[in-house]
Amino acid sequence: MDRCLQVLAEKRIEKTIRNLQKNYMQGFHIHSREELFDKLEELIPAGNSVSFGGSMTLYETGVIDYLRSREDISLIDRDEPGIDRSEVTRRVKAAFTSDVFLASSNALTENGELFNVDGRGNRVAAMIFGPESVVLVVGYNKIVANLDEAELRMKKIAAPANTIRLSCETPCTKTGECMDCSSPARICCTYVTMKQQREQNRIKVLILDESLGF
Repeated sequence: MDRCLQVLAEKRIEKTIRNLQKNYMQGFHIHSREELFDKLEELIPAGNSVSFGGSMTLYETGVIDYLRSREDISLIDRDEPGIDRSEVTRRVKAAFTSDVFLASSNALTENGELFNVDGRGNRVAAMIFGPESVVLVVGYNKIVANLDEAELRMKKIAAPANTIRLSCETPCTKTGECMDCSSPARICCTYVTMKQQREQNRIKVLILDESLGF
């Protein structure tokens, strides 16, 4: 990234982190993958049960491989190869009682708000309540000015990209943008805005200096 643009990005991230803290959430500016894994080591103590939601970002950053490599935690791996649908469902439900839940966020506003849209709702449900600690790994590209921009980002980028990835038969796979459809394959069913936390610092947002996920 150009040096001048990097300065602007850092200022935007700093503003977002300040506002996350005002909303009783922790924000961290992460500058490298090494720093990311060091921070995860700090936030996920040995002996913890750990789960994660569906996320391209967690795969792109190597977080899933990192979790699978840790022998000192109890990983509830919903994506383990070879398990059947019923076992996937069981593990998804087990996430609600885990010590730590990891995911990403569809959007993060400069005002320190989280905006997420789910199909079944299991990811946002675990973010809202259940796990003792929630760790969100977010690329700089997910930061938007406000909630209006967050919803627009979902309709123009996150939802269409995910339906293409999942080979869903929805109008947005053809048009490239949300059509607010009523298709049974629709993945944007549950909208959740998190403006503040009752349990201070339960949610930790790790913001990386790169474009990640959808």
